[in-house]
Amino acid sequence: MTTTGTIPVFKLYGETRHWPTPDLLHCESIPERSALHDWHIRPHRHADLVHLLHISRGHVDLELEGSLQPLAAPVVIVVPSMSIHGFRFSPDVDGHIITLARPLVEHLAETASSAGPLLHHAGFHALRDPGTERRIATLVTQIDEEYRQPAAGRARLLEALTQALVVQLARLQGVSGQGARAAGPQHDRSQQHLENYQALIEAQFRRQPSVEQFATQLGMSSAHLNTLCRRLADRSALQLLHERLLLEAKRQLTYTNMTISQIADGLGFSEPAYFTRFFKRNTGHSPRDFRLRQHASEATKRDTPGQAS
Repeated sequence: MTTTGTIPVFKLYGETRHWPTPDLLHCESIPERSALHDWHIRPHRHADLVHLLHISRGHVDLELEGSLQPLAAPVVIVVPSMSIHGFRFSPDVDGHIITLARPLVEHLAETASSAGPLLHHAGFHALRDPGTERRIATLVTQIDEEYRQPAAGRARLLEALTQALVVQLARLQGVSGQGARAAGPQHDRSQQHLENYQALIEAQFRRQPSVEQFATQLGMSSAHLNTLCRRLADRSALQLLHERLLLEAKRQLTYTNMTISQIADGLGFSEPAYFTRFFKRNTGHSPRDFRLRQHASEATKRDTPGQAS
């Protein structure tokens, strides 16, 4: 675990491991993870992940941007990137946590105008209307089921279900006026610079600009950009670019029939051999072995009903 100041920066929910899937979202039940931590997830933040929590039973003491809020089910919690948050769940808690990777967050913000404000502001929504609670619970259950069981069109359906969930939450926020309470202070200038850099990565990663080129676009030196990334995201500027390249490579190896050469070319590598070395250095597997392992894993899941990812 590493820290920025006194607040840990985690790669995923309460952990230090890297993003564990080629999917752009991760879904699990709250008890799956929280029971391992004695129902207490200490305050931390993420550089490029957004959490959506749906609590259907029990209660949680939510620590969000310095405030403590006791919440009872049913409730939805939205935790954007860079928001300091922690949870103390009751042992009888039930519900799910859906974690969205930044590329999906940006795509949702582009395709659904209401998604941007929702996914970039921390807060919570009590689900007082039974009809609204039923619709949200149904969508969360469908996302969880689709995430756990590979099937044709899975990635597209997960995206559509997530978009529907975000629209429902945005409607809820609109009905309740300000909606998400306890949003905390505005991002400071450094955080805005990091968000701008992440947006540039998303738009340009396939061309693999140099850190110096990115820094020039941001109006700062490469040394300043690296310092900012290490302080806020616990990674260098180049590591953030490489993580996005790696995620896209995993997705294409898993979900397309493109050749290794085609994938390498599409991701800005001048030679397939360079791409293979990059991929193996970061995953421990060659692109070909990774693809075979993914396909074997999916075949096993299809032959084992109910097995989780």
